Amino acid sequence: MKTRLGVNVDHVATVRQARGTRYPDPVAAAIVAELAGADQITVHLREDRRHVQDRDVRILRELITTRLNLEMAMTDEMLRIALDVRPDMVTIVPERREERTTEGGLDCLRDPDANARFIAALRDAGIVVSLFIDPDLRQNDAAAAQGAEIVEIHTGDYAEATTAAAVQRELDRIRAASTHAAAAGLIVAAGHGLDYRNVTAVAEIPEIEELNIGHSIVARAIMVGFDQAIREMIAAMRGA
Repeated sequence: MKTRLGVNVDHVATVRQARGTRYPDPVAAAIVAELAGADQITVHLREDRRHVQDRDVRILRELITTRLNLEMAMTDEMLRIALDVRPDMVTIVPERREERTTEGGLDCLRDPDANARFIAALRDAGIVVSLFIDPDLRQNDAAAAQGAEIVEIHTGDYAEATTAAAVQRELDRIRAASTHAAAAGLIVAAGHGLDYRNVTAVAEIPEIEELNIGHSIVARAIMVGFDQAIREMIAAMRGA
């Protein structure tokens, strides 16, 4: 089975917001990504609007031809936006205003009833719900019990591991969590910190159907262009 690639265009918007200009436009980047072979466009609409803006999400909903995955915190404001925009999928992530980027997975064991109500509101609107979680079997079980259809396994610890032993340990955790989630009937995705050197081993895990990757693609695009950066990532995922 071919692992799908979701391209996160947040950091195209980061460059734009650094100067408060109209460019580079994450919407234009998303269109190039689709033409280069991306299966999904992912954006994180943060509460502080540090990169992607409401306008970007609404235009993407109208223009892209693959799937729109909206990453967001579990807040009333974000729920209203999601129910209005109707992305194909929502990925619920933890969010702290002082963090540079998402630092870990959602704690599904905390306030499970509230989580289930939030997930139900999205699913009742026809939106597929994914939860961004650490590679932890308890989190997998909680996500399934609360009504999620997908779990996205946080690969940050794997990406940041600095020794061969640590890399293998984190890869084993991701593999175990992926197997456990699939056995529970969940679709399995993964993402965070994946780049051209470390992606192949994760893409080879048979239960993982989708990877969401952003920063490394945008960084590579500065050197070779967005189209080529995406094609190179797809090749890396396939072990080429």
